[in-house]
Amino acid sequence: MTPRHIAKRIAQGLCLIIVFPAALLCAFGRISPLYTFFAQLFALGPGIFGDFLRAAFYKYTLDDCSIDTRIAFGSFFSRRQAIVGANVSIGAFCVIGCARIGPRTQISSHVEIPSGPHQHSRGSQGDLVGSTDGEVAIGADCWIGASAVILANVGSQSTIGAGSVVVKDIPAGVVAVGVPAKPIKPSITDDSKPLERHSR
Repeated sequence: MTPRHIAKRIAQGLCLIIVFPAALLCAFGRISPLYTFFAQLFALGPGIFGDFLRAAFYKYTLDDCSIDTRIAFGSFFSRRQAIVGANVSIGAFCVIGCARIGPRTQISSHVEIPSGPHQHSRGSQGDLVGSTDGEVAIGADCWIGASAVILANVGSQSTIGAGSVVVKDIPAGVVAVGVPAKPIKPSITDDSKPLERHSR
């Protein structure tokens, strides 16, 4: 292990200790109002230390979350029914609901993943009835561009363009753009290497 790796593990361990009382108070995410309070509170932690705090809190409270996850300032999971793989990177000011995010996927800033397609109908008095949510699955090694809205599944190694809205499942290994998002080309080059992705 390199000194940098050791320092990272020490920082992660300290953050797990720091957030443990909050995780315990919200019954490890099972008390929804308290979970939401702490998720939004930890979203405001600045810098790399805030990233570590968020990863530690979600390690305790989500269905499953790797400690080796980067979650930037202002981002939070609105539901605890989420799974986050190892080495996932989530940019600033993202809101994520019920989602399954594969390892090494990169999500840029201002992305919304609001728990899949929403089907609403209105009663005779105009109030909403029959609202349903579903889990969204994003495969491994994906890139989700800034300000995208993901309402359906995205296959592994696919790229979703900035500002796109995914309303139907996107297959693996493609670049999809637009509103609604549609595949326009493969995301894998002839030599089987992923296309270069620009950093946030």
